[in-house]
Amino acid sequence: MTRGPEQGILPADDKLWQGQGTMGKLKVYGVPRSRAYRVLWMVNELGLDYEHVPVHFGDGSAKTPEYLAVNPNGRIPAIDDDGLKLWESMAINLYLAKKHDGGLWPKTIEDEAQALQWSFWAMTEVEKPALAALLHRMFLPEDMRDPRLADEGEQQLQQPLKVLDQALAKTGYLAGASFTVADLNVASILSWARLARVDLSAFPHVKQWLTAALQRPAAEKAAPKRAS
Repeated sequence: MTRGPEQGILPADDKLWQGQGTMGKLKVYGVPRSRAYRVLWMVNELGLDYEHVPVHFGDGSAKTPEYLAVNPNGRIPAIDDDGLKLWESMAINLYLAKKHDGGLWPKTIEDEAQALQWSFWAMTEVEKPALAALLHRMFLPEDMRDPRLADEGEQQLQQPLKVLDQALAKTGYLAGASFTVADLNVASILSWARLARVDLSAFPHVKQWLTAALQRPAAEKAAPKRAS
């Protein structure tokens, strides 16, 4: 799998692991410039008390024995929830939304099925082309960028964006009549397309929905901070 758009490498440091044996407090492993952003958005949306452990694959901290005990794949994000170690960002968000009564888990089994559908759909239909556009327009060094691959990524997004726009035209949300884990999961992936300056003008419902989602206080709190 293509590596996510992580940058701003953090130093590997034993301090990351201080207090790791303390049980009870949710730990979120990863950095905001990665798929961990969507998990950080979720825990902030739910108002959870958590510890952020800034593990980054680029500095070797994701390959330490301590982190491999949390996620043996050596990838981010992962969580440790009072002894439950879980990886894969979508699995984490679905678990947290269902466990905590923060209004993000759908109220009916039908809407629950929709939340699962849209979360898996975003991973299979949207993430890869959005990431290609982002890498080759913003995150890779200039001499490694390929404008053709960025444009191909944007072109591959056209059909999924059309499908999403049609769905959002009905109620403005993806699973029921309010913002849920489905919206958070899909919007977190499409945030990459927005950063990559993918043109959303042909998809007005997507554009309005995505702007509103990314302006939520929890999304802004979780977002990578720009260097001053």
